[in-house]
Amino acid sequence: MTSPVLHTLICSTRPGRIGPSVAEWAHSQAQAHGGFESKLVDLASFNLPVFDEPEHPRLGRYAHEHTRAWSASVAAADAFLFVLPEYNFAPPGSLVNALNYLVKEWNYKPVGFVSYGGISGGVRSVQVTKGLLTTLKVVSMLEAVAIINAGEQLKAEGGLNANPINGQAAKAMLDELLRWTNALKPLRAS
Repeated sequence: MTSPVLHTLICSTRPGRIGPSVAEWAHSQAQAHGGFESKLVDLASFNLPVFDEPEHPRLGRYAHEHTRAWSASVAAADAFLFVLPEYNFAPPGSLVNALNYLVKEWNYKPVGFVSYGGISGGVRSVQVTKGLLTTLKVVSMLEAVAIINAGEQLKAEGGLNANPINGQAAKAMLDELLRWTNALKPLRAS
């Protein structure tokens, strides 16, 4: 039996972002977990403009190559790990825009969160994102990782020196994410 596919998604696309460092750490946690075939995906690599498809995404008739590439990526995953910052108490506009591009590709897939930011650790961003995901039939995990004062945990040579408690939280989240991924498999197949 093959392992389910988990996409760890770097949700920020802005220049100078620390998302890739946080995502590398999250991706390494997923690989160490061993329950998934884990892939690191950078939302910036899709170069999605503000939603520009002429038809509603529920129809799946995409006019643009960037949409088809994004659709194929999301469709290939069984589960997601969103690595996202908090901008003005909300998720980055790049993630909201990317969610709006697709409908059916998201259905019946679970998502875990690794958020980062200042003292709140990005948790307000996660809460807003969860509301958006319900309309796409995505199941959000309760268990999550919130990296508080993430800038202070960056290594000078690159990467993240996460607090050990974040590793414990990641394991709990990935365990639950795997349960939901397997439970939702029949719905994704139909």
